[in-house]
Amino acid sequence: MKITLPEKVDRILDTLMQAGYEAYAVGGCVRDSILGKKPEDWDITTSATPEEVKKIFHRTIDTGIEHGTVTVMLEREGFEVTTYRIDGKYEDSRHPKEVTFTPNLLEDLKRRDFTINAMAYNNRDGLVDAFDGIGDLGRKIIRCVGNPMERFDEDALRMMRAVRFAAQLGFSIEEKTVEAIKILAPTLEKISAERIQVELVKLLISDHPEEMRTLYKTGITAVMLPEFDVMMQTDQNNPHHMYTVGEHTLAALENAPKDKVLRLTMLLHDVAKPVCKTTDEDGVHHFHHHPQKGSEMARAILRRLKFDNDTTDRVCNLVKWHDDNPPITAKSIRRAIVRLGNEAYPAIFAVKRADILAQSTHQRTEKLAYVEEYEACYQQILEQKQCLCLKDLAVSGGDLIAAGMKPGKELGQILKELLDMVLEEPEKNQKELLLLAAKEKFK
Repeated sequence: MKITLPEKVDRILDTLMQAGYEAYAVGGCVRDSILGKKPEDWDITTSATPEEVKKIFHRTIDTGIEHGTVTVMLEREGFEVTTYRIDGKYEDSRHPKEVTFTPNLLEDLKRRDFTINAMAYNNRDGLVDAFDGIGDLGRKIIRCVGNPMERFDEDALRMMRAVRFAAQLGFSIEEKTVEAIKILAPTLEKISAERIQVELVKLLISDHPEEMRTLYKTGITAVMLPEFDVMMQTDQNNPHHMYTVGEHTLAALENAPKDKVLRLTMLLHDVAKPVCKTTDEDGVHHFHHHPQKGSEMARAILRRLKFDNDTTDRVCNLVKWHDDNPPITAKSIRRAIVRLGNEAYPAIFAVKRADILAQSTHQRTEKLAYVEEYEACYQQILEQKQCLCLKDLAVSGGDLIAAGMKPGKELGQILKELLDMVLEEPEKNQKELLLLAAKEKFK
């Protein structure tokens, strides 16, 4: 099998081999190349020790030298070169207590997580595939190298990685690997929220975000997102729904664009339904105020998972307003834009469509038509450059002061009232008219 290596990668491999060492591209870059995908980065493994690598190349950076990794710089581009190693005992479900360098490539490949990530390649020797990674790619299987219990005991995050790779590649997870995850899922408690967050986002923005179901079935969400388990177990006996809250959420994820904020919003948009659920005298379930409560719960979850403030704020805002349906009039839509905030648009339309498509077919055509009208009205408002915030007003605080008004709270209140007037009647956003109105209010 022939893989086309980037010129600089080939140069590094060739330089190491000419110096008498073994060297291969290894891991995900080999996997992706075989699948016809462009690798995001190229990892290199070698029999040379870090010190020997540093002697061979002019410019290197000690990025992880205690674990055998040196970054080789070629024309301002960095490539990680790691010495073949054998990992010692793992004491924290992430880091080996010690690392032993080895001249044996096979020993290095044995410590890797999955067979599809344990292949090596160079142009001289071709593909080195000791664990039938190429076969598992063909069978579309995620399978651990060796004993899955040992691999997951070494690094518990590998359990989430297994599901994430299944989601990204459209593969299934091999039976023994699944059974090991079910047994060891509780050990994910040892893994930092930051690392869990990275894997969760990669899964969510993949082609198969519905693999969240596998996280649930294997017990992983019970540790890192217990709220999702409750959603999966909450029925929705309501004409607008045909799934549990959790299954509705999975369908909504599939219908949302592959965007981090949108997929996180769909994951959490109904998170409060279980706590807001009531049943009327006819046995119909209702979920009053779940968007507002959901926004609060989403904030707590996203903070727990160490998401940045911008992502958290945007997701929580969309969760809060996902059920907001203003009347289709320019006046109402202008007020909605102010109420939700500019940053909610146009994302709110994708959120609404994903939500509707994951509901029952009851009134689906009418609901989707409403979103179309809502978006068309929003676009028209934008095209006409209608005033939607204080900075778009034809007068400023400075203009009012120049007209004889005193700075202070009253000035700010007048500006808000002028904005309110313009939201009602956009044609009044003219400096002269607004100054006249302000003078009337200031009397």
